Amino acid sequence: MSAPKTAMVMAAGLGTRMRPLTDRIPKALVKVAGRTLIDFVIAPLVEAGVETIVVNVHAHADQLETYLRARTDARFLISDERAGLLETGGGIKHARALLGEAPIFVCNSDYVWQKPGAPALQALVDAWDPARMDALVTVIPKARTLGFDTPGDFFQAEDGTLKHRSDRASAPLHAFGIEILDPRPVYADPRTAFSLRDIWFASSDKGRLFGLQLEGLWMQVGDPEALAVAEARLG
Repeated sequence: MSAPKTAMVMAAGLGTRMRPLTDRIPKALVKVAGRTLIDFVIAPLVEAGVETIVVNVHAHADQLETYLRARTDARFLISDERAGLLETGGGIKHARALLGEAPIFVCNSDYVWQKPGAPALQALVDAWDPARMDALVTVIPKARTLGFDTPGDFFQAEDGTLKHRSDRASAPLHAFGIEILDPRPVYADPRTAFSLRDIWFASSDKGRLFGLQLEGLWMQVGDPEALAVAEARLG
């Protein structure tokens, strides 16, 4: 399959756990080892051939817009959520006119990874099968993650499908916010604000939620402590 040419980067969060840094700048512009957090997802998207990158904005939105206008490595479009946060699923639905109907990359803006071998996004493209999948989510064994404070998200079957841990105490895989997504089930949801996880779970019930386990170390940079750990790893 050809790689998606459009991506959604989720950057509208308040970044409350990253305070006091986010009292004055958006979380996406916090720097890790000299680079903005959002650059750690924009650069791989550009490398993967993405031409249009839609970024949703809320807190300190003007600063993020200014930053994106200064970049020339892709076409950047702003999905404005200043009026109110819409969560991940609602954010994608709100940006429908900018994203289109074809499969897209969806990336959180607070993840950093070190992966050997082929680029992570190319691995997703190689594994993507729209005939079988609504979403292909990067999932990482907990031992190779840093910065996650949950007991794990998913179990994975031999055919690659994912099942959420539900009421079980833990699961072996963390969902990492890098995926290829068919956005049409998101657009079909009648709500305005909702989590993308609701869409994942509905797809999982249909056997259409798949995961891809990748090598390397994968870090969520959600608070100052995680920021310090990530800088030590990357430095």
